[in-house]
Amino acid sequence: MNSLLVSSLRRFVGMPGRAFTRTRFAAVSVGVLVGALALPAVAFAQEASIEDLQIAIDMVWVVMAGSLVFLMHTGFTLVEAGFTRMKNAGNIVAKNLMNIAIGLLAYWLVGFPLMFGDGGDVNGFIGLGGWALSVTDSSAVESYGSLDWTGVSVSTKWFFQAVFAATAATIVSGAMAERTHFRGYLVYALFLTAVIYPVVGHWIWGGGWLGDLAFLDFAGSTVVHTTGGVAALVGAFVVGPRIGKYNGGINVIPGHSIPLAIAGVFILWFGWFGFNAGSTMAAVGVDFSTIIVTTNLAAAAGAVAAMLVSWSLQGKPDVGMAGNGALAGLVGITAGCAFVDSWASIVIGLVAGAIVVLSVMGIDRLRVDDPVGAISVHGICGIWGTLAVGLFAAPELTSDMGFGEAGLFLGGGFHQLWVQAIGSLATVAWTGLTCLVLFYGIKFTIGLRADRNEELDGLDISEHGMWGYPDSAGQTPGLASPFIGTTTDT
Repeated sequence: MNSLLVSSLRRFVGMPGRAFTRTRFAAVSVGVLVGALALPAVAFAQEASIEDLQIAIDMVWVVMAGSLVFLMHTGFTLVEAGFTRMKNAGNIVAKNLMNIAIGLLAYWLVGFPLMFGDGGDVNGFIGLGGWALSVTDSSAVESYGSLDWTGVSVSTKWFFQAVFAATAATIVSGAMAERTHFRGYLVYALFLTAVIYPVVGHWIWGGGWLGDLAFLDFAGSTVVHTTGGVAALVGAFVVGPRIGKYNGGINVIPGHSIPLAIAGVFILWFGWFGFNAGSTMAAVGVDFSTIIVTTNLAAAAGAVAAMLVSWSLQGKPDVGMAGNGALAGLVGITAGCAFVDSWASIVIGLVAGAIVVLSVMGIDRLRVDDPVGAISVHGICGIWGTLAVGLFAAPELTSDMGFGEAGLFLGGGFHQLWVQAIGSLATVAWTGLTCLVLFYGIKFTIGLRADRNEELDGLDISEHGMWGYPDSAGQTPGLASPFIGTTTDT
């Protein structure tokens, strides 16, 4: 650096040459560089309108929130892996990885247009138009008119909705774990994100018939979780229980790592802040922090309730059940997070936490094998959360939204509860029937269930030719032997 620049910087900071250390010199140099780089941004800000700046801020928030939802797939992976045996850990990871990969591609090609496209005469049932995201922002209003309430770009809208679609699909993975062919699961994931999920989404969020009835589902207790939970129920029923699960009664098949499972719960809890609060699809002029409050309180209440109920029924506080209780509270509040007060979110979470314990036990008695409790957490508690809006929706909040009516317990009568029940029943019927056709179709064509030896060896080696935990293979009870066709137990 030349002496003229050095002396100028010295005069600028008001220090004699001896005091001008290298550290201070470096700091000032960085400051000058940052200032120079900031000049174009300042000039842009002066030229940009207030509306442009608002849209830019909204887009940053929605992309960040969508990224949190994307991160939730790490949570799902850990929960499923922790609650299942280590001989299937690699298969769990593979399903969750390909679930989001296939889901994003399918939703880009047809799912998003079917969900939000303006479909003319069939608009009440399914959307059409804007295939493969083949629109510009200027034409997006015509192609995706049901999303014109948010000013963010069409690419931002797609990204946020796409990670929701993949989330709905991944719910099934845990319920069908440890005995499902990988190829069969991939076919399921393709059809759910491409067709089954988008139809429900169109009914409620895409300008369809349930939206016309003012059905309230702010972030997806019905659209995402009931859809995924019902699909999980059908899939677990069609594929059948794991070997040994119901031999001589109901047998517990413990997972290999509670720490992994609860770490997954924490990641899901964190990601849910983006899931619910990000559904505002805006940051400027929107108090999304209140949604984070209701979300947080419901999760906490769900964990406490599940812990207490399992403690009273089993004589010990069940950590895994408490983790599912937190997830149950999150699912339960997802529909009403923007429509209920904080006290109501605690009630919703407490009820969800109690329901999930009783539901897991009840579904087990029906001999439907769900290794992770996905049917109860997402399906049963998704229905509860949907109906809870009809009970606890606050009149001032629905008024602020300009949509829906107050709940039964807050002076609104039965109307909103009735609408919520109709929407929930329709979602259960559509998803249940289509998934029955889908899973039986997979079963009788390419095959849905792994054979006995493959299941006993573990799906890591039989489906993928590798071990999730190669150092422990063949040494841990319940884990497959490294020799195909043999196991350390049955």
